Amino acid sequence: MTVRPRQMTIDIYSDVMCPWCIIGYGQLQKGLALLAGEIEAQIRWHPFELNPDMAAEGEEQAAHIARKYNRTAQQTQAVRGQMKAVAEQAGVSLEYTGETGAEGEAPPAMMWNTFDAHKLLTWALESASAARQTQLKLALFTAHFNHRRTIGQRSVLLDIAEENGFDRSAAEAILDDPEIANRVRMEQAQAHDLNITGVPAMIVEGKMLIPGAQAPEIYANALRRVAAKFPA
Repeated sequence: MTVRPRQMTIDIYSDVMCPWCIIGYGQLQKGLALLAGEIEAQIRWHPFELNPDMAAEGEEQAAHIARKYNRTAQQTQAVRGQMKAVAEQAGVSLEYTGETGAEGEAPPAMMWNTFDAHKLLTWALESASAARQTQLKLALFTAHFNHRRTIGQRSVLLDIAEENGFDRSAAEAILDDPEIANRVRMEQAQAHDLNITGVPAMIVEGKMLIPGAQAPEIYANALRRVAAKFPA
């Protein structure tokens, strides 16, 4: 008799600007690989704005980190190096891979307002599927970290949605839909009610909260505990 893998839902509160969120996703995928044939997961993404008051013109990343966390340029550079090393271990990349200028310089790394991005992600889950939402989420991560596209600009968001098979006109309408905006705000309020103060924050089967980007083995063990404690 063939035993089917236990199906689970993992809800991830996350922001597109958050490097630890893509690192956490990479580590989670490695954790799920350790559970191949045992547990399979459907992943759903939920909004969490790290900088809800970010201006439309954005802010240079190093300046933002120095201002928000009171770090020196040297400290910021050291943290970036650590993150890039952890990202490599997680099987994801924070390296710029886009085009460079005449002198070989890359565009500046920026921080953007992500409220519109969260609208599109909420809509993608509601109108398509969790898998299609994850596709869009990963495309936004790539656009931000690897290509340094202007994620805070609506036309860029619509380009990314269209590049990933979503109808551009429908996506444009969603960005002006007050109901979607309210749902994003409600979900962010729900995160606050759950005492989520940082991301990534993963909730397994609505039962267990796993904060931060963890090692693959920690994710695997946590999923096994939930499966044992709450049999399907």
